[in-house]
Amino acid sequence: MVDGSRSPLVARMHGFGTTIFAEMSALAAETGAINLGQGFPDTDGPREMLEAAKAAIDAGRNQYPPGPGVPELLEAVATHQDRFYGLRVDSRSEVLVTVGATEAIAATVLALCEPGDEVVTFEPYYDSYAATIALAGAVRRTSVLRFHDFAVDEASLRAAFSDRTRLVLLNTPHNPTGKVFTRAELELICSLAREHDTWVVTDEVYEHLVFDGLEHIPVATLPGMAERTLTISSAGKTFSATGWKVGWVTGPAEAVAAVRTVKQFLTYVGSGPFQPAVAVALGLGDDVYAGLARSLQAKRDLLVAGLQSAGLEVAVPSGTYFVIADAAPLGATDGLGFCRRLPSIAGVVGVPVSVFHDDVEAARTLVRFAFCKRDEVLQEAVARLSRAGAELNR
Repeated sequence: MVDGSRSPLVARMHGFGTTIFAEMSALAAETGAINLGQGFPDTDGPREMLEAAKAAIDAGRNQYPPGPGVPELLEAVATHQDRFYGLRVDSRSEVLVTVGATEAIAATVLALCEPGDEVVTFEPYYDSYAATIALAGAVRRTSVLRFHDFAVDEASLRAAFSDRTRLVLLNTPHNPTGKVFTRAELELICSLAREHDTWVVTDEVYEHLVFDGLEHIPVATLPGMAERTLTISSAGKTFSATGWKVGWVTGPAEAVAAVRTVKQFLTYVGSGPFQPAVAVALGLGDDVYAGLARSLQAKRDLLVAGLQSAGLEVAVPSGTYFVIADAAPLGATDGLGFCRRLPSIAGVVGVPVSVFHDDVEAARTLVRFAFCKRDEVLQEAVARLSRAGAELNR
């Protein structure tokens, strides 16, 4: 008999309730605060891409697209991998279009992991990683990236591997820290993956949002890794179209086929008229890609200066949309409590980093802020933080 007084949610998903983003966004709406908690831009992407989507709608491309993705997007993804990284990918068998990178991650983990398999990832982690690993019945094993340089701890990483490790789930450039993994760090990860004969699933959605002349290194380009790496990316972050939900997976044909087997029973297909538009965007000139990164770097600098002027200690990010700051210099002892006070005191919303951790003590007073907003919004947020600095320190 069903007990209606108890939640029917399966045990492995206990602890995955309403996200912190929903709570903080509601707090922003309630207080009129500037929402720097959730990572989505407040401007649109390239005009060519937007016009291509309108043209696709007008041309009647509004029904189910082919299961793997529309041919022009499959080809555009393959061309992109060759153009930027020298990776030769067969568009017919080694590319799969997904409903955003989040679905790509879920379908990949569900396709590759049996219950009890172990997944190595770094914390803090993007929140869907933990939920997806739990859905698969797999076991999460983590290595902590610690403020403020977020360097890989080799001993901790080695300890996370075992004879039950099935895959490594890696995000570079890394959300929420803004870290871009170095070649030496990636080579260490890859050597352990080869030693333990594991897959590497690499989430590279911020691949073109790298600052200060640094280089994003795709794992699949490293020696011996193309045959054991599934690479995930999307149009959402690169082209400021997070609501379109167009992502993709590339990798060895047999692994992509496994992911497609699962993916077809999740959403089947999606984003019909947006797929050809993203194909157009992927083919835009180098100046477009460079301009997006240059614009975000300036926004980063603006917000970093504002956070520092308000008295927070800041880890300057090398990529992504996000900056992490430590509120401890303002007397904070709990990041969640600080974030709940921040909207009423400063009129700004951030997100506590501890929610992305298993080891919450590693991020007890850390807060993540997004800088993918219009300059005038960031300037107002900075002004509010500066005015509130003294009160925040009480």
